[in-house]
Amino acid sequence: MNKAVAGSIKDTPPEFRVGDTVNVSVRIAEGEKERTQVFRGVVIARKGGGVAETFTVRRIVNNEGVERVFLLHSPTLAGVEVIRSGQTRRAKLYYLRKRVGKATRLRDIAQTSKAARKVAEEAPEIVAESPSLDEPQEIDEPQTDSEPVSEEKSEE
Repeated sequence: MNKAVAGSIKDTPPEFRVGDTVNVSVRIAEGEKERTQVFRGVVIARKGGGVAETFTVRRIVNNEGVERVFLLHSPTLAGVEVIRSGQTRRAKLYYLRKRVGKATRLRDIAQTSKAARKVAEEAPEIVAESPSLDEPQEIDEPQTDSEPVSEEKSEE
């Protein structure tokens, strides 16, 4: 069974996750002509595995929710382009079916808190400044009152 199915599986399937907003390009045959139609929406589910893996994309058209299920390894699937990555805590986003308008928005993964951005900016500096454990380290002794302190000349 695996040998028969192996020819149908794509070598490099598109990479996307549940919660991502994607443009799904689908090949449509109209008579002898073939064209590509784009379906843009939010991935609300991924199911199955191997050649039978599917994903569901949801979008709103004329105030009506439209969902379409695509086979990941189908020859009619021209490509999947990730427009925006949404942060989710669930594998299935079926709860979006009950929501309307702004309530259907997902938090963008690219958005991070100010504190997280600050830590990310300082992280390379911290790594660069940290001394190696193999090298001997010099210990700075605290300055005492008996040691001379650099004196600045004041002009009067």
